Amino acid sequence: MSIRKAYNSWASQYDTNQNKTRDLEAKSLRETLADISFDTCLEIGCGTGKNTQWLTTKAKHITAVDLSEEMLQRAKEKVNANRVEFIQADILQDWTFAKDSYDLISFSLILEHIENLDPIFAKAANCLKPGGHVYVGELHPFKQYAGTKARFDTEEGQHIVECYTHNISEFIQTAKKHRLTLTHLNEYFDNNDKNFIPRILTLLFVKN
Repeated sequence: MSIRKAYNSWASQYDTNQNKTRDLEAKSLRETLADISFDTCLEIGCGTGKNTQWLTTKAKHITAVDLSEEMLQRAKEKVNANRVEFIQADILQDWTFAKDSYDLISFSLILEHIENLDPIFAKAANCLKPGGHVYVGELHPFKQYAGTKARFDTEEGQHIVECYTHNISEFIQTAKKHRLTLTHLNEYFDNNDKNFIPRILTLLFVKN
């Protein structure tokens, strides 16, 4: 099953299923961006709008992009804001949806589905304003090493979405190639219990 088909299938239950990764990443995004000012935002991987609604409290305009039509439909039903433009697109293709330069570009639980990060960071840097930020919130690679992957259950059985593991240094070094400097890194743990493997990795970059 392709990634697009998987998320189309997952969409109907994505908001209601127990999902520690979804919920903790939402918390991490809010905490990481709480003190960052941005008028324009390009949200990559908006899904069902779990973060979009919060982003509208800070940004004047948001371009919210997702690969899955079904996830986008639920986001549109959830987020009633004329400042949001929802677009279905594959970020591996040309970024024709990026019609402006942005103060913030956010990636939430999407880069694990991208094998080669280099062209993604290159495209992000090209449509980011000088001094603008890139937020990355991902399933922690330590969790991936332990076998955790994006997965969901249907009547036909369990579906595991295609994923790729990117270590922390890969994120930082790839971003650096494209004039994106790391300004903040954090790790989030289930129940804030640091005796176990962290679940979420967050990275914040600024464009030089």
